[in-house]
Amino acid sequence: MISIQPFTQEYQQQVIDLIVSIQAQEFGVSITADDQPDLKDIKNYYQKNAGNFWIALEADKIVGTIALVDIGNQQGALRKMFVKKEYRGKPLLIGQQLIDTLLQSAQQNNLAQIFLGTVPNYYAAHRFYEKNGFVRINKSDLPNNFQVMPVDKIFYMKFGKVL
Repeated sequence: MISIQPFTQEYQQQVIDLIVSIQAQEFGVSITADDQPDLKDIKNYYQKNAGNFWIALEADKIVGTIALVDIGNQQGALRKMFVKKEYRGKPLLIGQQLIDTLLQSAQQNNLAQIFLGTVPNYYAAHRFYEKNGFVRINKSDLPNNFQVMPVDKIFYMKFGKVL
């Protein structure tokens, strides 16, 4: 049984381990936990205003994460969406549960737009975002308040009442 719940401090090291291992080992992104100070301060970085950070748990083990950063102007940034490889897709649909949780929260908090950046070789992620109503945009179309990560080269937006 998988549960989706807001992050609590007791899971910090598991979050770091999951995200860094997927970034480095699966996708070959040269990034460490030290390069991502937000992972060491999730409460203050993500869990404020309309933002939050959710974890997918099987028993007491993290198998997925997703975060929403409130960037102001009724806009949010989707960050840190990761699902452990053996938990992706059917039948569990953990990624779908995570994004549904994020979008429901964004709607409840009256966010009008959600932006995200990703790397070119996350092909399944691209299809997943598009399936969930995100449209690809140019980097120049991002709002000034969106923090672009150095590894991100592809950008998406979901907007309007479809949230």
